[in-house]
Amino acid sequence: MAEGGIVLNQDQFSCSVCLDILKDPATLPCGHSYCVGCIKSCWDLDDQTGVYSCPQCRQTFTPKPVLCRNTVLAEVVEKLKETGLSGPPAPSPAGPGDVLCDVCTGSQVRAVKSCLVCLASYCQTHLQPHCEAPAFKRHQLVEATGQLQDKICSSHDKPLELYCRTDQKCVCLMCTFDEHRGHDSVSAAAERTEKQKQLGATQRQTQQRLQEREKELQELRQAVDSLRSSAHTAVQDTDRIFTELIRSIERTRSELTQLIRAQERAAVSQAEGLLERLRQKIAELRRRDAELSQLSHTEDHIHFLQNFQSVCVPPGAGDSTSIPVGPHFSPEAVRRAVSGLKEQLENFCKEESVKISRTVSEVYSLQTPEHRTRAKLLHYACRLTLDPNTAHRHLRLSKGNRRVTWSREPQQYPDHPERFDSEFQVLCRMGVSGTRCYWEVEWSGGWVYIGVTYKGLSRKGEGVDCHLGHNVKSWSLCCSGSSWSFRHNNEETAVPVLNSSRIGVYVDHRAGTLEFYSVSGDTVTLLYRVQTSFTEPLYPGFRFGNRGDSVTLSHL
Repeated sequence: MAEGGIVLNQDQFSCSVCLDILKDPATLPCGHSYCVGCIKSCWDLDDQTGVYSCPQCRQTFTPKPVLCRNTVLAEVVEKLKETGLSGPPAPSPAGPGDVLCDVCTGSQVRAVKSCLVCLASYCQTHLQPHCEAPAFKRHQLVEATGQLQDKICSSHDKPLELYCRTDQKCVCLMCTFDEHRGHDSVSAAAERTEKQKQLGATQRQTQQRLQEREKELQELRQAVDSLRSSAHTAVQDTDRIFTELIRSIERTRSELTQLIRAQERAAVSQAEGLLERLRQKIAELRRRDAELSQLSHTEDHIHFLQNFQSVCVPPGAGDSTSIPVGPHFSPEAVRRAVSGLKEQLENFCKEESVKISRTVSEVYSLQTPEHRTRAKLLHYACRLTLDPNTAHRHLRLSKGNRRVTWSREPQQYPDHPERFDSEFQVLCRMGVSGTRCYWEVEWSGGWVYIGVTYKGLSRKGEGVDCHLGHNVKSWSLCCSGSSWSFRHNNEETAVPVLNSSRIGVYVDHRAGTLEFYSVSGDTVTLLYRVQTSFTEPLYPGFRFGNRGDSVTLSHL
């Protein structure tokens, strides 16, 4: 058939299992189509392993996909049967790395299939007898391969059809009568079934490891993002604090300079006053000296005697002035004081710098998530008690405030601004800040939220601002019989369902780590890990969904 320049041939609508035109075609999730009966027969062999695969691309499916008739493809096949299909296309020339047809002579033609019975590879033309002749219907065709000789027994030139479990190798029928006589030998198909089970188990383990590594990769990426964000904030805070410190030192320097200048002005002003007084005294003494000199040189005896008494009076004690002025002004004392301050600041900065560097190394050391055992976690065990002032009135606390149960009857709690008035929640008294802490709880009932929150979680009314785990202020693990999940900022992440009534919670506030564990005896299983940056103390809290739900803080 050829319409609109499109050429269709029988091979395009053939089942790769029976090599016939598709009958009741069913399409797998990978896109390949088969006869419903053919693919069911193939998958019947996989029922024991529980892992089903596509015969062409080998993609695996778990659980078994539901097979539905592809009605569109079935109609196309029926219409093509009525109108007729084009013959097989011309053989394709072989390229580098292609398997050659074992029948073609002369030109090199690419093989499209290999027969495990004939142990030969065929091009599209020479494959037709295997597709049409009844004698070849039982022959097993696979994608063309150049390793057919590996399927022949080197000792007997017979097909390798059996598997010797004793020697762990493929053998032919003749080998069981020769060197493998008496060995535990089974058919290759039977051994494939057993090995398929092992392969399925190995694959499941590999997929589980892959999921764990991918989860660790995501957590590590989150840790890097959190580290970069917190480091940026720390740099900004450090710049601001040191800028303020520099300004404080500059302010002290300016104040000291102003003090020195003020003292200088006061001393100079005092000295200038003394200088003026000295100048006046000197002028007075020079005047008297001139009078005395004039009187001593007069020739008039009468005049001399008459003025001698008034002029020749020696300077009294009030006339002499003692001015305590040092010979030199020395700034050495001030320099020593300022140098001492400088040395004290430098020594203090060195000591504090070592402490700050140690803190930075501890906080910003990027480490891969460590494997924690319950014994290690118990090193950080802390004793918690519930805070009655936060408990909703339908939550009944035990004596000692270590157990809380949702009660039908409201409790006679006094009014308190910290109490939840709509949400069935309660917090613990103690907050976790700047340290590591681990605690365990026993829960029972329909569903319970186990988490931590900042103290600013809203207590009044309803909505995400109040719900534990539904806002940016809180993180929680939702436990129920049918589904488990982690919640933060109103986003939900599924957690593997475990039949566990004991949950462990680990917090490293400084490192920004929050971990939830399933606890069974002395064994802990990590359920979910959070890597972030905590900016406030964290308060353990609980939320309840059904009457009778309860949580007990375990004694560790």
